Amino acid sequence: MTRAVAIPVDLPTGRVELPAVVDSPEGATAALVIAHGAGAGKDHPFLVGFAAAVAAAGMATVRFDFPYVAAGRRMPGPAAHAVAAWRAVAAYAAEELPGPVHAAGKSYGGRMASVAASEQAGLDVTALVYLGYPLHAPGKPESPRAEHLPAVRQPQLFVEGTNDPFIQPLAQFEQAVASCRDADVEWIEGGTHAFEVKGRRRAADVIGAELADPVVRFLRARG
Repeated sequence: MTRAVAIPVDLPTGRVELPAVVDSPEGATAALVIAHGAGAGKDHPFLVGFAAAVAAAGMATVRFDFPYVAAGRRMPGPAAHAVAAWRAVAAYAAEELPGPVHAAGKSYGGRMASVAASEQAGLDVTALVYLGYPLHAPGKPESPRAEHLPAVRQPQLFVEGTNDPFIQPLAQFEQAVASCRDADVEWIEGGTHAFEVKGRRRAADVIGAELADPVVRFLRARG
């Protein structure tokens, strides 16, 4: 069953409601909360296709908008707002959906989940999945976003394209993964940050759907 909901979150600036879409297939025994990247909301075709395939595999899903998208803005707000959003949506999933609850995010959305999980308050999920982790801005490997990753206690899966400019050089990315307590990598050969592969023209929802299988297998092995 698919339904639209509004999930309240308390920010330093006050309470707001985050638009979300819940898909709870019959017989689901786990849930996956899914966050969007910096440049697109929860209804981007990539996320819609990914979530639909995860639900078809028997796992409940929640796609949500971060506060800046809910407010109609294009640029991400403070990291604290994204962290608060992650904690609120994870709590909603734990209360409303079958457990365990896992987290997944495209690029920025995944990185914000990792930040939430690394903090002392933590993030109440069983495992985390990053769909194209943005280790650094393209062409700026001197400014990696990895210092917090060793503090994440949960298992982590990095789903990465080998041609993603956000993780070049690959040796630097592999060092970041090696610093984690428990992390695996699912490589998409030739994939870009959007998981497009040269010579294989596919719609964004199809690309997203194709990533569901390794993600579900990873989560079931850990939950």
